[in-house]
Amino acid sequence: MFFEIIRNRRSVRSFMDKKIENEKIEALAEAALRSPSSRSLNPWEFIFITDKNTLQKLSDTKPHGASFLKSAPLGIAVIADPEKCDVWIEDCSIASIYIQLAAEALGLKSCWCQIRKRQDKNGDEAENYVKKILNIPEKYKVLSVIAAGYPSSEPEGHDSSYVKSQMNKIHYNNF
Repeated sequence: MFFEIIRNRRSVRSFMDKKIENEKIEALAEAALRSPSSRSLNPWEFIFITDKNTLQKLSDTKPHGASFLKSAPLGIAVIADPEKCDVWIEDCSIASIYIQLAAEALGLKSCWCQIRKRQDKNGDEAENYVKKILNIPEKYKVLSVIAAGYPSSEPEGHDSSYVKSQMNKIHYNNF
């Protein structure tokens, strides 16, 4: 079953106007909190956003790659306290993909909106825009916002020819 989730997962940027059930939101929260963390320091925190007005504002975070947040019934900001762990980026990345895989297992689709190291439409850090909208304290860092929901269309996963075309990137024992 797990491999089917990996094989079928695709980023979706258009969602149905359908609320996600509370049980599924709770399951996504559990998946996020169960994600591995270096030395179990758990520097990550998560902001679950269901307010349409807030999601609309977040869709303007950057000129490319955020507009899909306005159609999502759920956004999950993945943030961290960098003072807790020097590898917060890795820990938040793992949590982000745990959320995406859990969404797939729950019959939802998702898309990662990169925030860290991105700029807003004015050339400022997109992270500052997100912090302002979500009232995130200054010391925190924002890695991503994951959009999740029921897809308005459902692309198929990559077929086996895609994987075969990438096999030159797999090395054994040395490069």
